[in-house]
Amino acid sequence: MNRSSVYDCSVIELDCHSSDRRGNMSVVENGKSIPFDVRRVYYLYDVPGGVERGGHAHRSLYQLIIAVSGSFSVTLDDGKLKRTVFLNRPNRGLLVVPGLWRTIEDFSSGAVCMVLASSEYDEEDYIRDYGSFLNLKN
Repeated sequence: MNRSSVYDCSVIELDCHSSDRRGNMSVVENGKSIPFDVRRVYYLYDVPGGVERGGHAHRSLYQLIIAVSGSFSVTLDDGKLKRTVFLNRPNRGLLVVPGLWRTIEDFSSGAVCMVLASSEYDEEDYIRDYGSFLNLKN
């Protein structure tokens, strides 16, 4: 398993093109804005208050997590350290590297969490049990 640390993740500022009359547009380009090619996009919305999403790790998947509307917190865990990142701007995304446990919580009303992923869905890439995650990390 990847020896990733919570400090291997970073907030990426996305290109933002502004126009006073026409609004804003942010751009994500494969291999340019982010260090991987996007193979899957999904989004979370209408998440009830107090509900936590995520609660797993990936063996090889990279993700860019963006609050396209509203806000939420992402907690990263490398088995030794935890780091929480608050996302609330659609022109910023959290790059999450493989080998980290992640949870997404504290969704504001109307929040939309969009995730750009480096590969298509693969159940074998998931680690869904925290004890197993810790064993693999250590």
